[in-house]
Amino acid sequence: MKKYFNNYYILFAVAGVLALASCEDPELPVDTVTDGITRGAALRTVNLISSELPIGESDAEFSAEFEVQDIEGGTLVDNINIYIAFSDNTVEPGAPDFDVAEALFATLSSADFTEGPFGLPRTSFSVSFGELLAFTGVNEDNLLGGDFFPIRFELVLSDGRTFSSTNSNANNLGGSFYSSPFIYFPTVICPVPETAFVGTYTMTQANDGIFGDVVVQGDVEVTATGSTVRSFDVVLYPQFGGFDDTLSVDLICFEVTFPEFDTGLTCVQGADGIIFEPTDNPPPYDLADDSSFSLEFLEEGGACDATATVTLNFTKVE
Repeated sequence: MKKYFNNYYILFAVAGVLALASCEDPELPVDTVTDGITRGAALRTVNLISSELPIGESDAEFSAEFEVQDIEGGTLVDNINIYIAFSDNTVEPGAPDFDVAEALFATLSSADFTEGPFGLPRTSFSVSFGELLAFTGVNEDNLLGGDFFPIRFELVLSDGRTFSSTNSNANNLGGSFYSSPFIYFPTVICPVPETAFVGTYTMTQANDGIFGDVVVQGDVEVTATGSTVRSFDVVLYPQFGGFDDTLSVDLICFEVTFPEFDTGLTCVQGADGIIFEPTDNPPPYDLADDSSFSLEFLEEGGACDATATVTLNFTKVE
């Protein structure tokens, strides 16, 4: 059978060659499909150097390095327009909204590009916190942690076409290689000393979760994994054998905020799992006293069909 298949394949290939030789410049269906298709461009994030804006530090900055990519090795890009806005992300009910619409802040020309290690044009951009405030006209007294300054990049090609976050596909915007979102959100934070809220703490659970204990209680080592982020290793659900994991909190302007965390655990195989979600009223922290703090989250059971609000208390070991 194998011999028969090989002979058939050879005869088919020869017939195909003869058929192609007998036709000149055939009009294939694929020619019609690809006719008129044009290629876009991407601005790949090579290095997001800094993107946090601590209140009171005017020299803090957004800074990043980029690589230009297009079908002609980056040479189609003529310039890059940079737009800046302000988003008041912490508006209280009945309070004024200080949002500022985006406006053109700067333009980088092709002369600002240098050749990168892969032969593609690279450039960098930075803007200080003070410059962001001056450009948008935002009063620093009206800032709170969580507000942000959207910075949007727009590639302008030599043929007049433009590419930005508004007209790029998902592979470009968030793909693992291209990583070309075109828009960034440097966020206002309240500075926390790197020595604050770190060290050995005794962790206790103040109330039951869905299944009782959510963590193994006892001493944990809290470390700084970001300017305002504190992380610690835990063992989840000891009553089911225990699962090693790491939890983090973000100290955002005197509130211990908790980002959504997927435990990867579920009561029914293939169904929705248990997720820890932030609550509406995160507990406060005292920057002058790091001897204790608390963490609160909603334990959403998914297929376990239950929820619970869990509070963990941390007391520093002297």
